[in-house]
Amino acid sequence: MPQVFVQPSFGKPWVRRYWAETLDRAVPFREPDRAGLLDPEDLTGLNAAHPSGRARFWGATAKHDRRMDTVTAGDVVLLTGRKRVLAVGEVGHGLRNPDFARHLWRPDPGRCVWSNVYSLRAFWPTDIPYEEVWALPGFNVGDNFMGLRFLRPDPAAAVLELTADVRVAAPG
Repeated sequence: MPQVFVQPSFGKPWVRRYWAETLDRAVPFREPDRAGLLDPEDLTGLNAAHPSGRARFWGATAKHDRRMDTVTAGDVVLLTGRKRVLAVGEVGHGLRNPDFARHLWRPDPGRCVWSNVYSLRAFWPTDIPYEEVWALPGFNVGDNFMGLRFLRPDPAAAVLELTADVRVAAPG
């Protein structure tokens, strides 16, 4: 079973800008200014996961390094905001590269830069109210998913079942 994690991704204005730049559309990563920032192993991994040379990307801060080290291709992320699951993604390739992250998202000076970056080999926009997630085993009513969270196996299985219909549709 893939690992499932929940990641807030649409709260603050700067995060909504990140969404627009790297989730609403796939980003070309082979362009010299981007590819030059990648280690050869990561460029190889991205090329294998995304033969088109384009991918959607998201990330996490350094405080999540240890957990992000466990993320592998095929893991599933719920991208949340506005009290909804706004999208479901399937991880393509993960890497730790603050320079690449800085190039992707161009954070304001002093803003925390994501050091962990992961591509999504599949991306399904959704509109699942939190209430549907709260009704699943292992979740609590009123939980607003305020931080990156990796789910235990039983809640992960329930989420995969909830999102199964969405995930069978053609990946975006």
